[in-house]
Amino acid sequence: MSKVVRFGVSIEPELMDKFDAAIRSHSYTNRSEAVRDLARNWLAEVDQDRCEGVVVASLMIIFDHHQYGLSSKLNEVQHEDHDLVVASTHVHLDHDNCLETIVMKGSADRIRKLADKVISTRGVRNGKLWMTQLMS
Repeated sequence: MSKVVRFGVSIEPELMDKFDAAIRSHSYTNRSEAVRDLARNWLAEVDQDRCEGVVVASLMIIFDHHQYGLSSKLNEVQHEDHDLVVASTHVHLDHDNCLETIVMKGSADRIRKLADKVISTRGVRNGKLWMTQLMS
């Protein structure tokens, strides 16, 4: 087993109770493993802007189903960078809204540009890019 560092954390009892409940509901065997996962996820979140080189990414968008030509435009934009797009899913949320998730792998700079292009397309209501470098 690799070396570990032990440290203490001060936390309010109410927050600790909620944390312990969440740990149980997600089947963690101990607090340490949950804290390690929280740290990994938080570091991935804060490091997104600094990602360089090859990354994996997920772009989630909500868009107006009735916007004329939007689905075709979104497909066209993805095909322009087909080497980045690994997969996409399209979900009908209701009569007016669709959700699309685009999974990508490639250059961080190119993925950011593709995400900006998709999110700024007329009819896309909102979008969120999440990317991370593969950790070893």
